[in-house]
Amino acid sequence: MEIEGPIYDKNNFCNNFDERSAEERAIDDWLPVASSRTAKWWFSSVHNVTAIVGAGVLGLPYAMSELGWGPGVTALVIYWIVTLYTLWQMVHMHEIVPGKRFDRYHELGQHAFGKKLGLWIVVPQQVLCLLGINIVYLITGGQSLKKFHDLVCQDCKNIKLTYFIVIISSAHFVLSQLPSFNSISGVSLAAAVMSVSYSSIAWGTSVTKGTQPDVQYGYKSRTTAGIVFNFFSALGTVAFAYSGHNVVMEIQASMPSTPTKPSKGPMWKGVIVAYIIVSLCYFPVALVGFWIFGNEVKESILITLHEPKWLVAMANMFVVIHLIGSYQLYAMPIYDMIETVVVRKLKFKPSWYLRFITRNTYVALTMFIAITFPFFNALLGFFGGFAFAPTTYFLPCIIWLAICKPRRFSLSWFANWVCIILGVLLMVVAPIGGLRQIILQAKTLKFYQ
Repeated sequence: MEIEGPIYDKNNFCNNFDERSAEERAIDDWLPVASSRTAKWWFSSVHNVTAIVGAGVLGLPYAMSELGWGPGVTALVIYWIVTLYTLWQMVHMHEIVPGKRFDRYHELGQHAFGKKLGLWIVVPQQVLCLLGINIVYLITGGQSLKKFHDLVCQDCKNIKLTYFIVIISSAHFVLSQLPSFNSISGVSLAAAVMSVSYSSIAWGTSVTKGTQPDVQYGYKSRTTAGIVFNFFSALGTVAFAYSGHNVVMEIQASMPSTPTKPSKGPMWKGVIVAYIIVSLCYFPVALVGFWIFGNEVKESILITLHEPKWLVAMANMFVVIHLIGSYQLYAMPIYDMIETVVVRKLKFKPSWYLRFITRNTYVALTMFIAITFPFFNALLGFFGGFAFAPTTYFLPCIIWLAICKPRRFSLSWFANWVCIILGVLLMVVAPIGGLRQIILQAKTLKFYQ
C-alpha cells in the first residue's frame, strides 16, 4: 500500500513506523494543535486574516491621531514589512530541521535556546499575548454589540456594557468545545469575511461623509507629556494590529507535509494572500478615518460613525461575528497548553467533560477580566508593546540568528538586528503610554458598569 506521507513520532520526527504507544497516540489525537493535518493552503489565508484583521484595525485611525501623518504612515508601512518578514521566518523554521516539525511556538524556542530556557522564554510571552487578545476581543465585541443595540433600538432602556460582554462570552462557552484548528475553519472563514466587510464599511462610510467641518490634524493633547505618552501608546496600538504570529506555528501544524512537499509552501502562499488582504483593510481604514475626522476620531472608528444607521449597525454586528471567531482562533493554543498539562502532567484521562471544564473555565476567566477592566484603547497600547513586540517583532529574529547563524554583517544579519532593535524599543516605550492611559481612565471608571 502506498504511503501518502511520513509518520511523525512523539517528538515529531519523520518515521515510517509509529513508535508511540497506544496511549500516546490517543493523547496526540485528542490535543487540538496536531490532531488533524489535512488543512489546505487557503486555510492559512483564512486563519491569518481572521487572526490579524481584528480589533486592531478599528483603533488605527485613533492611533493616527496620536501619531500624526508622517509618523503614522511610517509606522504602518514599517510594521507591515517587519511583521511579514518575521512571519516568513517562522513559516520557514517550522521544518528547518529535516524530518521534524515544530508544531508549537515554544517547541521552536526550545530548539533554539534549550528545553527549559526556551520554554520559559516563549510560553509566558505567548500566553500573555493570547490572553490579552481574548480579553480585548471580548471588550470590543461587547462595545460593538452595545452600539448595534443602541442604533436599532434607540427607545430601549440603556443596558450596561457588562451585560453585552456576558452575551458575547456565552457564545464562546459553546464554540470552545470545537476540538481543533480544522474544526473551526468554518467559523474562521465567516470571521474573515466579516473582517473584510466591516473594514470596507468603516472607510467607505467615512468617505461618503466627507471631511468634517473644522477638522484638525494636530495632536489633541495640549501638554508635552500628554503628546509623548499618547505617541508611545499609539505605537503599541499599531503593533497590536499585526498580531498573527502567536498562532502561526499552530496553524501550520494543521497542514500535511512530506519530504517533497513541505508545509511551508502552501502556508507561505496563504500568508501572502492574507497580507494582501490585510493591507487592503488597514491602510484605507487608518488613512481615510484620520483624514475625515482628524483628532476627533474615537478609539474605535465605528463608534465615531453614526449615519447611515442601518449600515453602521450592520458593520458593528459584523465586528461581533468576526471577534467571536477570532477569539476561538487565539484561544486554541491556550486550550492546547492547558489540556497538555492536565493530561500529560496531571494524568487526567482525555475526555469530553475534561475539555468542557478546562475550556469553559478559561472563557469564564477572560470574561471576568474583560468586564472588570474595559479600557479598550489603553489595553491595545499596553499589550501591543509589552507582549506583542517580543513574540512578533524580535523573538523570531533572535531564534533565526540562533538556529540559522547567518554570516556576520550579511544582509540577513543586518535585517534581523534592525528588527530586534526596533522591537525592543517598541517593547519599552509602548507600555508606558498604554499604562498611563489605563491609570487616567481608571480614575473616572466605575467597575462593572
